[in-house]
Amino acid sequence: MTSRRTATTALAWLAAAAALPGAARAQAAGTRRIVVPFAPGGPIDVTARLLAEQVKDSLGHVVVENRPGAGGNLGVDLVAKAPPDGLTIGIAATAMHAINPWLFAKLPFDPIKDFAPVMQMVRIPNVLVMNAETARRLGIADLKGFLAHAKANPGRLNYGSGGMGSAGHLGGEILKQRGGFFAVHIPYGGAAPSQQALLAGQVDYTLDNLAGAAANIRAGRILALAVTSAQRSPLMPEVPALAETLPGFEIDTWWGLVVPAATPRAEVQRLNAAFAAALAAPEVRSRFAQLMAEPVGGTPEQFAQLIQREHRRYEGVVKASGAKVE
Repeated sequence: MTSRRTATTALAWLAAAAALPGAARAQAAGTRRIVVPFAPGGPIDVTARLLAEQVKDSLGHVVVENRPGAGGNLGVDLVAKAPPDGLTIGIAATAMHAINPWLFAKLPFDPIKDFAPVMQMVRIPNVLVMNAETARRLGIADLKGFLAHAKANPGRLNYGSGGMGSAGHLGGEILKQRGGFFAVHIPYGGAAPSQQALLAGQVDYTLDNLAGAAANIRAGRILALAVTSAQRSPLMPEVPALAETLPGFEIDTWWGLVVPAATPRAEVQRLNAAFAAALAAPEVRSRFAQLMAEPVGGTPEQFAQLIQREHRRYEGVVKASGAKVE
């Protein structure tokens, strides 16, 4: 990793630390907050704001505080070190709790020990998509055709991702292993540039989340070959699941709510009940469907099991990929 990347990451950590006194003052007033470790406007931010609005009757005023940086690690670290009083709620997601622990050389928090899971919010299937014109040119119309072509032409296909160690990169590596073929990985500086490269025909395929790919799938600009969830997504049921061809294949983007580890059990249960009710509200489920996000809910224990399972699963995947952030 370049020294520029390392310096940028270090500066981001310092900037977050400098901002903590203001956050502490806000907490002193008793304001409950959801810390979103990404910039405003993305799917995680939107879903957090929807739920924050829904729980105001049961939990009082809840603000969303965006703390982006270092691949989501800055906001997660803030939550890990917050007072365990239930006033600071954080986001646990695939990237920060399953991938980053193996991608980053060192983290200032433990993704398992430093948090008490509250509830899984949503999952969004990833989807294997091809540039539609490329698929037509190569005579690929479905997953079977894609796999046959990839095996018969090793190294002739390439795939884009949001960068080394991103979910798209690691999902692509798993697909190559399970599918028995080789393709060239081309990393970009984020999911949006990767998607633009796919639309321009600069890469042949990507594994994108369904939320980001849905509009272009429906417009016919990209061809959806398969979703990576265990079953077909109810949000796009006409697209088969990879598991129908490669049994056991399952990669979802997921996120949910956590609090600092020492938060009292009664407070965790109170938060779980409030957010579960919010997640069940018709207006929330309707908006989530527009975002191609499947609401999950469940108990703190179920979410804890998911985090631990995904944390273990990505260890070997990240190490095999060779991706590393110093």
